[in-house]
Amino acid sequence: MTDSSNTFDSILRCAQSLIISGGYNGFSYADIGKVIGIRNASIHHHFPSKAILVRTLVAQYREEMQAGIANLEQSVSDPVGQLRAYTRFWEGCIADASSSFCVCALLASEMPVLPEEIAIEVKAHFRALSAWLASVFARGAKQGSLKLTESAETEAEIFMASVHGAMLSARAYGDAQMFGAIINPVLVRVVQQS
Repeated sequence: MTDSSNTFDSILRCAQSLIISGGYNGFSYADIGKVIGIRNASIHHHFPSKAILVRTLVAQYREEMQAGIANLEQSVSDPVGQLRAYTRFWEGCIADASSSFCVCALLASEMPVLPEEIAIEVKAHFRALSAWLASVFARGAKQGSLKLTESAETEAEIFMASVHGAMLSARAYGDAQMFGAIINPVLVRVVQQS
């Protein structure tokens, strides 16, 4: 990997961390420069504007999410297991503070002030995650392992909102265990007991 690609990746990682800490308007190129020890001109070389930087970050985040889902689909075939693995992933991230919040969920809370190109990427993330969750709920209902009171699509939206809300509550209370305290009853509600 070249120094240029290392710098590119370092800028993206730093921007993600700063967005999770303070939102879209909560950081500047000067903040990134201080954290990773480069000048603003170096950041502008890779990302001519903050909107381009954050759009690139969200696009990369979406690709990583898609790869994670593909890996999950290959390693866990059971829909209930997939939902549990997905929530365990976030529970672990919140507990070890490696990624205490979905960057797209955080950016969605700022949708009215986001540049359009970022808003489009954030919406695409939500659509992709919702579509995958709907497919999980549909398969689980067909197999009899999940009980749905709404359509698979609506259940997916409820579940996604619950996961994001649980992240928010864990952050608000400063208590990583709050995530599981909220999400576990949501899972119990949909898992068909045998």
